[in-house]
This record gives sequence, C-alpha cells and structure tokens, in this order.
Amino acid sequence: MSTAQKDIRALTKEELKDFFATHNEAPFRGSQVYEWLWNKACYDFDDMTNLSKDQRALLRKHFVINHVEVSSLQRSKDGTIKNAIRLHDNLIVESVLIPVKQRTTACVSSQVGCSLDCEFCATASLKRMRNLNPDEIVDQVTTINQQSLLYFDRPLSNIVFMGMGEPLMNYNNVMKAVDKITDPETIGMSPKRITISTSGVSKMIKKMADDQVRCNLAVSLHSAIEEVRNKIMPFTRKFPLEELKEAIAYWYEKTGSRVTYEYVVWKGINDQQEDVNALVDFCKTTPSKVNLIEYNPTDNPHFLQADTAALNRYINTLERNRIPVTVRRSRGKDIDAACGQLANKKAPTA
Repeated sequence: MSTAQKDIRALTKEELKDFFATHNEAPFRGSQVYEWLWNKACYDFDDMTNLSKDQRALLRKHFVINHVEVSSLQRSKDGTIKNAIRLHDNLIVESVLIPVKQRTTACVSSQVGCSLDCEFCATASLKRMRNLNPDEIVDQVTTINQQSLLYFDRPLSNIVFMGMGEPLMNYNNVMKAVDKITDPETIGMSPKRITISTSGVSKMIKKMADDQVRCNLAVSLHSAIEEVRNKIMPFTRKFPLEELKEAIAYWYEKTGSRVTYEYVVWKGINDQQEDVNALVDFCKTTPSKVNLIEYNPTDNPHFLQADTAALNRYINTLERNRIPVTVRRSRGKDIDAACGQLANKKAPTA
C-alpha cells in the first residue's frame, strides 16, 4: 500500500460520488461502491461486478480496503463462538457470537486492549494499543452475522458493545459504526437491538444523552458503595458515584430510556446486605433494571463467585423493591469467551 492510498471505507457516500465526478465518471458509481462496501460486505474491488475494469482499476490506484480477517475461531460446547480478529496492522481483538434459542447476539470490541484497570477483568491486563476504526467495528458485526447464518440458520438479532475496550473512550468511532449498522442502506439493525456498555464514564453518558443516541445503555456498576467500587475498579475515582448517578438521571431525562446495571456478586467483596441496600438505593434514583452476572474466573485469585445465598439476597431484595432483576448465566466459559475473559492470549504485546 502506498502512502497516497487510504482506506476507501473512510469516505462517505457523498465523498465517493465526488471522487467519481472528479475523475469524469458518473457520480452514481459512488452509490454503487458504497452498497458494495457496506451492504454486501465486499472486500475486493474486482468483485464489484457492475463497475467496468477501468473503474475498478481507478479504485485500486487510489484506495485500499483494510478489512479484518478471522485469525482463529473457537466453538464452545454451548454453541458460543469466539473469534480472534486480525486487523490490517496485525493487531488482534476478540469478538463473540452468543446463540440462545431464537436470538443471536454479537459481542464486539471497540479498542485493542483497554485503558481501564478493573481488577476482575482479563482484558484490563492488556495494554491499550489503539482505538478501533468504525469499519473494523462494523466488520465484526458482519462476520458474526455470516457465522449466525452459517451455523444457526438465522441472522444476527442483537449487538452488545461489551467486548474489549471501553466504548465511550472511543466515542466518535463507536457512534459512526452504530450509524452504519443502523443505516437502512447497510445492515439496517434497529438501535434498540444495540446495547452500549460502559464502566461509568459520566461525561460521555451525558454526551450520549445530548446526542440523542437511541441505543440501550448498560453500566458496569458492581458496587454502589464508593470505597468498594474504587477498590475493584480504581479508575472510578475519577467518576464518583454521585457524578455517575447524575449522568444517568440526565440520560433518562433526555431519552426516556432506562439504564441496565451490570453487576457481579463476589464472595467477601460485595455479598453483604449493606451492599444490596446500597444497590437498591442507587437504582431508585431513576428507572432501571439489574443484570446479575455469573462471575467468570480469570487469573486473579481474589475474586470468587459468591454463594447462592448471597445471590438470592440480591434477587429477593431487588424484587421486594420492585426493581426488575435477571440472572445472566455465562456462556462460552470453556473457551474464555465469557464476560471479562477476553484477553487476546495470542495477541502481540507491543
């Protein structure tokens, strides 16, 4: 690739049309190329068969398509598929296909590594190498959709930004990817089938609200007691709970969409009644629901799954206070594909 070439998928449809016009070609060719790139997931100019050979040569001269490739694929006994996705610069991220009954969910990454320091998460042990571009995010979705059709005979139904990285620290690229995913001329998925999960970057939650983002919002909370939360998620000292609470209230006021709190209960860390009471108080600030997540062991011996009694304490207290609660059982644990386990064990470290 020469320095003069750029990734064609960085161009808008209008920019593609302008490109053809400036090269004495019909502008509508830009719309055709846009469809090939985003609706048909075409990665080779030679496959754009409604363009002439000269037009395809023109594209090759000026552009490249830096598409991703599946470096390796692992299948869990429960049907979950984990992909090691190789980027054009040979860095690796992981994405996961999660099949349940009539639904298939794509768990996608937004960064190579992670810039946060959550003690319980394997991804946090990785250095953040860079943000993913919008097309690299969309490619993960396209790849998982193809796998869903191949292995389960149904298209992808949901997307969660719960893979590697903090989505709100790659805000612009994530939102551009969401625009592509929800565009009727490309994938056309409803934004209500997309969930953006954050560890609690308050100012960016407010920006989502101001931008009227129509996706669902999930917040990895794990404790509503400041001292406990700061210990297990040290970066949250910059985003205190009161600030987070205010941001979520702002989100609800602007969008009318309730937040989901993602919450793992660990033995000896947040499994007491005072922890439950703090969560209930936090949830009452704005309409919300709670996902209690089964813990997936990593290499940190300090975090152990709480016993059933502790989990039931949460469920009973939340239900008594009319706060919707579900228990999310982990999938793909046998291939390190479950929440908190994505660690790029074969990825380059520098």
